[in-house]
Amino acid sequence: MNDRRIRNWRPPILASLALLFLMSAPRAVAYPPAVGILSSSRNCLSCHANEGPWKDSASLIIDILDKSSGKSLKQSDGTFLISARRGELKTVVTVIGWKDTKELLPPYRNAWIYVDPRRIPDPSSLNKFAPGWMVNLPASCRIVGDSVEAYVGAKLTALPMTLRAGDDASDAEIELQLMLTRGDSVKGDPKKGMAGNYFARRVRLSVE
Repeated sequence: MNDRRIRNWRPPILASLALLFLMSAPRAVAYPPAVGILSSSRNCLSCHANEGPWKDSASLIIDILDKSSGKSLKQSDGTFLISARRGELKTVVTVIGWKDTKELLPPYRNAWIYVDPRRIPDPSSLNKFAPGWMVNLPASCRIVGDSVEAYVGAKLTALPMTLRAGDDASDAEIELQLMLTRGDSVKGDPKKGMAGNYFARRVRLSVE
């Protein structure tokens, strides 16, 4: 085997491993980003059923915490207020879960997205957050198991999200859309196989 052949030769096992990786890689899923990002869906209910056992009750946990202080950003009217100086990086923690684990099986997977409903129909951009605001993680789907001091013993998810009010940012109102779920959707029919409940909360963004 001459030098040129040696340089161009690759062990067959590498090609086999690469093919195996591609075949075994999980397929991309559109949950929850299908809302206004991969489609014009107004909310999760365009695909998923809202027939789970977890209702809007005292056991439901939906909170947004200031990461630095740990304080809730919930206001007296039930909305959440995230305020930041222009150019400032502001990190909040989205907390979703269920307190009562005695009478009901708790949800074990939470999905959520922060979205400006006015931007959902716009096909020109994948960014559906409020104009002028930059954000690193507006949507996620996470298995429960996180812990938050304010909700000891609850089955919940808690994940940080960092925002920045850009030069052209202004006060805005967005939605936190979320689902508590248990089980797995049937391929081709996401309304079957998974128990879930949908909730939405108003979030106000304020430039200080």
